[in-house]
Amino acid sequence: MIRKITLLFVTLALLALPLNGLAETVASSFYPIHLLTLNLVDGIDGVEARCVAAPQTGCLHDYQLSAGDMRTLSEADVFCICGAGMEGYLEHVFEALPELKVVDASAEVPLLPSETGETEFNPHIWLSPANARIMIRNLAAGLAEAMPNHAEAIERNRAAYDARLQALDEELTAGLAPFAGAELITFHEAFPYFAEAYDMHVAAVIVREPGDALSPREIAELVETVRALGNPPLFTEPQYADLAAKTVAAETGAGVWELDPCVTGPETDIPLTYYEDVMRQNLRVLQDALSHG
Repeated sequence: MIRKITLLFVTLALLALPLNGLAETVASSFYPIHLLTLNLVDGIDGVEARCVAAPQTGCLHDYQLSAGDMRTLSEADVFCICGAGMEGYLEHVFEALPELKVVDASAEVPLLPSETGETEFNPHIWLSPANARIMIRNLAAGLAEAMPNHAEAIERNRAAYDARLQALDEELTAGLAPFAGAELITFHEAFPYFAEAYDMHVAAVIVREPGDALSPREIAELVETVRALGNPPLFTEPQYADLAAKTVAAETGAGVWELDPCVTGPETDIPLTYYEDVMRQNLRVLQDALSHG
């Protein structure tokens, strides 16, 4: 009788556990990787996707892991990262959680050098849909290895998502073809991969890192650059202040437009097409800006 009562209490205790405690958990370092991962695990029962950095964090410039972040990672079965130097805190993760499976999305992505000097390479690799296709291939392979029971479903999702990203790339290629060779002046170095993909060039960066302020001398030099290029449009980002861009615009008469690097977004009810939606909005902005710039 005592044995039966003990087993009953154990059973009830297990039933009382939260369901997500029984799920396989995929953690992603920040929003763009979370968007890719959501598509790869969509519809797979028993798999939960979590984003370590809050959806409004933006790029992981000087990001420090919180206690809550470490708890998320300690509960994860696999950790998906951007790589290419984006996650500067990885050494701390390896030290604290040496058994955690880490999947690097940047493998085999052709990397561009960083202009900031803080990292060897520019880590904003997802802003080229062609790169995003390589990234989901890397992520899918890592997820399938970590969760072999779901490998077939992950591959089906990858193939479907890959087709959508290919269609997006073709749409952007056609839509931006009339602007080949255009010079872009951007807020920080988020868009070189995008520019290279569509035969454009980032001629200048208004502020190299969020939070940096330009000196009067730097403003003057940038004004001269903008004037020398014929006052092309200036592109800011919704995540960061645009005071420097407005200052240069006031001095030159150049227009100010907004491009979204897709590093922030909704926390819940995230559309699986969110990355594509943002990139198509960027296409419309560029077409408008470069037509009137």
